[in-house]
Amino acid sequence: QTASSAIKGAIQLGIGYTVGNLTSKPDRDVLMQDFYVVESVFLPSEGSNLTPAHHYPDFRFKTYAPLAFRYFRELFGIKPDDYLYSICSEPLIELSNPGASGSLFFVTSGDEFIIKTVQHKEAEFLQKLLPGYYMNLNQNPRTLLPKFYGLYCVQSGGINIRIVVMNNVLPRALKMHFTYDLKGSTYKRRASRKEREKSNPTFKDLDFLQDMHEGLYFDFETHSALMKTLQRDCRVLESFKIMDYSLLLGIHILNSNMKEKGECSQSASDAKRHGGQKVLYSTAMESIQGPGKSGDSINRETTNTMGGIPAKSYKGEKLLLFMGIIDILQSYRLMKKLEHSWKALVYDGDTVSVHRPSFYADRFLKFMNARVFKKVQALKPSPSKKRCNSITALKAASQEIVCAVSQEWKDEKHGILAEGQSYASLDEEVLGSHHRPDLVPSSPSLFEAASLATTLSSSSLNVDEHCQRDQPTLYSSSKGLPSSSTFTLGDSAIYLTSEQSTLEMENDNVSVLDVYL
Repeated sequence: QTASSAIKGAIQLGIGYTVGNLTSKPDRDVLMQDFYVVESVFLPSEGSNLTPAHHYPDFRFKTYAPLAFRYFRELFGIKPDDYLYSICSEPLIELSNPGASGSLFFVTSGDEFIIKTVQHKEAEFLQKLLPGYYMNLNQNPRTLLPKFYGLYCVQSGGINIRIVVMNNVLPRALKMHFTYDLKGSTYKRRASRKEREKSNPTFKDLDFLQDMHEGLYFDFETHSALMKTLQRDCRVLESFKIMDYSLLLGIHILNSNMKEKGECSQSASDAKRHGGQKVLYSTAMESIQGPGKSGDSINRETTNTMGGIPAKSYKGEKLLLFMGIIDILQSYRLMKKLEHSWKALVYDGDTVSVHRPSFYADRFLKFMNARVFKKVQALKPSPSKKRCNSITALKAASQEIVCAVSQEWKDEKHGILAEGQSYASLDEEVLGSHHRPDLVPSSPSLFEAASLATTLSSSSLNVDEHCQRDQPTLYSSSKGLPSSSTFTLGDSAIYLTSEQSTLEMENDNVSVLDVYL
């Protein structure tokens, strides 16, 4: 009922006065009573000793918890001068409201802050929420929850207009090809005909399932960081008994139009130049990144993509996503309980948006993880190839060890196995060893070396049954082999498999020597 130009002017005058007056107060720790302080100042059109003259109707401007919100602004790196410059230097820009709340939305010329009108019960709920909100931000400033920078009230002509200053989720400098308001419910979650006729409509859950039925794809790290952030934020909202919130999702297609991209980058640079202040943790990418990211890498990423989260569509299109959780000032109180009970009688209670906080959070997360945000499956190497490669490496290593040990053994035991000695002669020596133990070729150095080499070879040759070669078994008799065949340590190491735990040399079906490896 009040002209938007008068509201915008009153907001700028009131914030300019209260923030400027706050700079004279010394910095100190936030106390519990600071969350419930309300400061009020009257600004007549003709001006006063403390307030400037203006051409709007007389109004009273109230500031809620000024010291607490000053702390929140400092936490996000917002200096008082930059805050005043962003809000008061140029006229506020009014935005259309796709929701059913009837709220007015204004954005600053620097594209950093959104100013939204809220109902009395929402402003009251936010004031009660401030101590818990303060605790949550101290623990984790990186969050997709709204960042509240101020809560004010304009009283004019018997009308109270309560406003809240928040971070801007969707930058105007980039064209949003698709915008979605997602709750995770399906009952009547489709954009109206009136909304679809707008130049930049905001679609809903059923529209997303129809347009993006395969979801949006991220790399593993980004998907993990995003889902962890959403889970943490939903648990916080559940602890405050908050429900009926939404994920506002803006999708910018990078390779849709190069000319459009150039124009957007130019307008983005203009917006940054006007704003002059980069709010910390305000972009989507900064909100999900852990503290391990260095500041330089964050600055490079946000400069190139304006803080958007890179993703791909099921068609392979490169996307930039901008997102944030909105409408968190709805608590599950009596009216919401009655609304859920009535809708549950007529429709499926699990599909309506209004639900108890724990169920709402679980349904919201399940929808986001299963239908909206998906991770790209990395291509894994073939297990058979991987095993074959490991076999080749192990076999090569074992053969090197075999050669080295074999050379040492040949040097030390030159007289035991001479060059050109046949299997038949070896059998004769072994048979004779029953009468002359000193000729048995079972010296410690020989079989210790054979044990080491055979163990290496058998482990390398039996990693995978599919990669084994048909290899000869060292099981010989003096009858079946030619006299020119020679027996070397390398033969025993390479051709002995794991199934042959004994090396047997038989003569006339009588076992003469068992070597246990």
